[in-house]
Amino acid sequence: MADEGRTAAAAGGRLGGPGCVSVLVSVSSSVPLSRPVPGAAALLGLLLPLLLLFGPAAGLAVSLKNLPAVPPASPVLDSADVLSRAARLDIEKELESFRADHVDARLVTVNRLDYGLALDTLATQLVQAWSPSDSSDAGPPGGSDSLLLLLIDSQNKAAAVAASPALQSQLPEALLRSTARTTISGQLRQGDRYRQAAIDGLERLAVVLRGGDDPGEPAVAEESVVVSNVPSREETAESNAFTWVVVLLIVGSVVPMLTWWVFSR
Repeated sequence: MADEGRTAAAAGGRLGGPGCVSVLVSVSSSVPLSRPVPGAAALLGLLLPLLLLFGPAAGLAVSLKNLPAVPPASPVLDSADVLSRAARLDIEKELESFRADHVDARLVTVNRLDYGLALDTLATQLVQAWSPSDSSDAGPPGGSDSLLLLLIDSQNKAAAVAASPALQSQLPEALLRSTARTTISGQLRQGDRYRQAAIDGLERLAVVLRGGDDPGEPAVAEESVVVSNVPSREETAESNAFTWVVVLLIVGSVVPMLTWWVFSR
């Protein structure tokens, strides 16, 4: 062992040169190297799908703090990414038409609401946060435009409409609620018709805002009843079909026998 130490020291001196301090580290073969824990791989395999499933979903939950603190430059905030470029341009054009009535109309889409947060509540909170602080209930003649907000939840195919207090005399709460639940949400439940749903809702509100009569809820297409020629159970029970079948079977059996008996004599 002493010879090995001297040999190693001499080798260190040759490699390091004069004045170089060499350190000899001896690792005993009796000390086992670190090995992976047997259940670590299995545990990681179970946790990884859960992290992938719940981790991103939790990050997509939206509340007021996840939305801009001030109204964005564009009247359409498609955070759910459900609008095509053409649909976005058409909706923006419809929203901009409300400027002539001193109304700042906006559309916001979200993908998933925070746990326990209602869509109507978020719409009201957003209107309060985006409304100018100097706005009054008397209306905006010469002042800031009142805010009209359409909020769409793409996950639940639901909508909410909220407006500034200055618009309550022109756009009552019942009209806003009906527009959200029937005019907009009705289109969404028929498919991903976000463009048509938003435009139909805006057009209904625009008519009332400009002094016209409420067009009302969209007409629901009635399902046509197909007339079937198959009798129902009640019709079958009331009919005499069974009696006629028995009579025909008896006649069909007796007549051939009588014919044979007559001609066989």
